Amino acid sequence: MASPVARKIAEASGQGSWIRRMFEEGVRLKSIYGADQVCDLSIGNPNVEPPAEFHSALKEVLLDRTPGLHGYMPNAGYPHVREAVAAHLSREQGVEVAGSNVVMTVGAAGGLNIALKTILDPGDEVVFTQPYFVEYGHYVDNFQGVAKPVPASADFDLDLAAIDEAIGERTRAVLINSPNNPTGRVYPRETLVTLGDLLRAKSRLFGRTVYLLSDEPYRRIVYDGMVVPPVFPVYENSLIVSSYSKELSLAGERIGYLAAHPGLAGVETLMQGLAFATRVLGFVNAPALMQRAVGRLQGVVVDMQTYERNRAVLLAGLVPAGYQIPAAEGGFYLFPRSPLSDDVAFVSELAEHRVLGVPGIGFGTPGYFRLSYCVAPEVVDRALPVLCALGKKYFA
Repeated sequence: MASPVARKIAEASGQGSWIRRMFEEGVRLKSIYGADQVCDLSIGNPNVEPPAEFHSALKEVLLDRTPGLHGYMPNAGYPHVREAVAAHLSREQGVEVAGSNVVMTVGAAGGLNIALKTILDPGDEVVFTQPYFVEYGHYVDNFQGVAKPVPASADFDLDLAAIDEAIGERTRAVLINSPNNPTGRVYPRETLVTLGDLLRAKSRLFGRTVYLLSDEPYRRIVYDGMVVPPVFPVYENSLIVSSYSKELSLAGERIGYLAAHPGLAGVETLMQGLAFATRVLGFVNAPALMQRAVGRLQGVVVDMQTYERNRAVLLAGLVPAGYQIPAAEGGFYLFPRSPLSDDVAFVSELAEHRVLGVPGIGFGTPGYFRLSYCVAPEVVDRALPVLCALGKKYFA
């Protein structure tokens, strides 16, 4: 009998996401051994609760009885919320952004999808760096685009020579993610300046705009005084996509935004296209209640103490055990080199000890594995001896 789903979906869902596979393995192990006997470092689901300001803001919007608050709104979102986001971005980016250049989105995933829907013709290419967030290829494919992953530099910075070589006459966007998931790398300003110069030159060469699409949900989850350099000052044809999933621990609320550089070529037409894409993709608009809440919370960030503590504990234990770990400047992940060349085999061995990570192959970079430390401190404390023992076993 024929499959009830399209062949492409059957193939893609059969391959599945390594993050989801390991999460499901965690569910299985917890059902056998109990939740307190499994150390699940596989998924980036923030365990830190939203800040008190969120609960206050939510209470205020719930008690607001102004007529019409639960009706339809402009597809791009409430104008006053877009203005609030724009004002914050103007301070952060050092470029004056208007509310008309912002679209409220169904998380960063929704933002990326409406951007790609708006700018891609079938066969257009999107260049992004390995390792990459696992859904990027699917998002590009959603709109008949062609994903072109390129390797990062040895220290997981952008490899500008590789990006230069990958950009051709069908390239429509370069997609970056800083702080990066899974490495935690923050791309330096000098790298971004050179990237902006490169994209400007390529746009002139091919006679079409090559967009810089910056995926920034971890921008405010950074350590040791790190500041994530803004992209708007370095390239005018930039789009920023972000969400409140990490900085406010609102992952389940699916609320984010997309902002376009005010100097972007044809910005008014682009914004019309983004609002149209929001409607026809079925989002229609971002969740109304959450828009009204986050509009009051610009610049508010979760309490970072748990993340800082877990990061410090893991680094202090894993490095002496022999693990090579790229600079984890932001986010809440570590991306150590696997003691085995076969990262799937190593992650499977970890799972035998009821510690769950994600193999690097799931991010396009075999030979590494990802650990998510947005978990309770006791989970990190239970997992660390297992990780150290295996490190000493293979690195000795």
